[in-house]
Amino acid sequence: MKKWLLAFTALLLTVGLAACSKTVATTSGGKVTESDYYDSMKKTSSGKQILQQMILEKVLEKQYGNKVSDKKVNAQYKTYAKQYGSSFASILSQNSMTKSSFKKQIRSTLLLREAVKDNTKISESQLKKQWKSYEPKTTVAHILVAKENTAKDIIKRLQKGESFSSLAKKYSTDTATKNNGGKLSAFDNTDTSLDSTFKKAAFALKQGEYTTTPVKTSYGYHVIKVLKKPAKGTMNEHKNELKNQIIDDKMNNDSSALQAVISKVLKKGNVSIKDSDLKDVLSSYLSSSSSSN
Repeated sequence: MKKWLLAFTALLLTVGLAACSKTVATTSGGKVTESDYYDSMKKTSSGKQILQQMILEKVLEKQYGNKVSDKKVNAQYKTYAKQYGSSFASILSQNSMTKSSFKKQIRSTLLLREAVKDNTKISESQLKKQWKSYEPKTTVAHILVAKENTAKDIIKRLQKGESFSSLAKKYSTDTATKNNGGKLSAFDNTDTSLDSTFKKAAFALKQGEYTTTPVKTSYGYHVIKVLKKPAKGTMNEHKNELKNQIIDDKMNNDSSALQAVISKVLKKGNVSIKDSDLKDVLSSYLSSSSSSN
């Protein structure tokens, strides 16, 4: 998917095909025109990738544009902004992106997701398999320390009735959470930002419980306490959520299925390449299998 989600700043480098070629730059050795730039760019792999992206954007917008509202885009933008907090603006800047260009990238992702959803049939067996690993959004706090013995001492103090929040503020090496009592953002089974060992230990606890042995990860030793954990409920109650998890997994981890969907979208889009030098720019997609399970 990342291939198709090129930073939209790259699109700013492309030029329109005008009847008269404007000058892009002048030098003491002569000028560089739009046609010069285009002729050079279209021969590069990055130039072809950008054209692929632009074509896909057009056909996705035509086929699924009415399913991706500005409200959805803005909601996802706010989620990212909240996740990164005060560093969000600098992260955008470091990636040569603006608020507007990032929202365009979000829209691109959501359009592609609608295409995947539209071309995916989810069976009952797939739902049952997903249900086995399903965990509702859980909120925990943790205390991270460098040494196992330190973590063991903290656990002993918790068992004597000391405050988890106070111990986190005093001992945790996680500077991003310690002042908030070690509290982390809610996560479920699909979260990829947390260590799998950490998640397994957290999901094994009931609400209000904490780990009685240190949890080792690549970051050090954790003491984890569950602050909020909804009941898992039944599979039927979470079918839509399970379907969304399956779609998201296909988006992020199943490149062959994603390519098959893109192939379907492009074929339906009736794309015609007018530049003979670029006639094969979509060949790897238009010739691929169009089946998607």
